Amino acid sequence: MQTELIIVSEYCHKCHIEPSFIELLQEGGLIEVHIEGGEHYLLVSQLPEVERYSRMYYDLSINMEGIDAIHHLLERMESMRKEINSLQSQLLVYRRHGLEEVEW
Repeated sequence: MQTELIIVSEYCHKCHIEPSFIELLQEGGLIEVHIEGGEHYLLVSQLPEVERYSRMYYDLSINMEGIDAIHHLLERMESMRKEINSLQSQLLVYRRHGLEEVEW
């Protein structure tokens, strides 16, 4: 399995962000930075998250603690969405089997 990587310094230059911002994200556990041959790399799959965090930090002036809190809230919302979908699927199964009057 080949993983697509992008060099942090090139990404930062093209997106006009500071490499230290990427370090802050890494230190906060929000992203992973891979080091190969002394060069720092981001996974291409992480770029949407990095861009979202960058907008929060640079455009909205949200500090790293705020970004971390937002990240955890978004994760919790996603978890709840999955749980709701699962419960709705289970409810459909009960309805299809004529068990609509199941007591909870």
